[in-house]
Amino acid sequence: MTISIGNDHAGTEYKQAIVKHLEGKGFTVNNYGTNTNESVDYPDFVHPVASDVEQKKVDFGIIICGSGNGANMTANKHQGVRSALCWTKEITALARQHNNANILSIPARFTALQQAIEMVDTFFDTKFEGGRHQNRVEKIPVH
Repeated sequence: MTISIGNDHAGTEYKQAIVKHLEGKGFTVNNYGTNTNESVDYPDFVHPVASDVEQKKVDFGIIICGSGNGANMTANKHQGVRSALCWTKEITALARQHNNANILSIPARFTALQQAIEMVDTFFDTKFEGGRHQNRVEKIPVH
């Protein structure tokens, strides 16, 4: 599986751990995030991830910032992107099952690192249920 990941300065430690975790599982990871803790602008690192998902260059994306909100809002400006801000495994599972989320937005300042890694595993292990949810997902884009 191929994923893209992007982060701002608040998510550097999480990104590094998640990349190591995923590469250890055989994933190919495109890293667009900063590798320092110096202040940067999250859109500069989120747009490339969302573009990869939008253009179907990758299977999924992960974005990380302090609250997860700014990154999530940025990603959802791209057509075909369904970025979900998640802070528990249960919300992460529902984002995949019911919303067919294709980007996971992680709030680094509001989740523990181990919790974030568990959310990543849940995101990739959970399938979209389709059925009654498919019609709802199809109504998300503005036409």
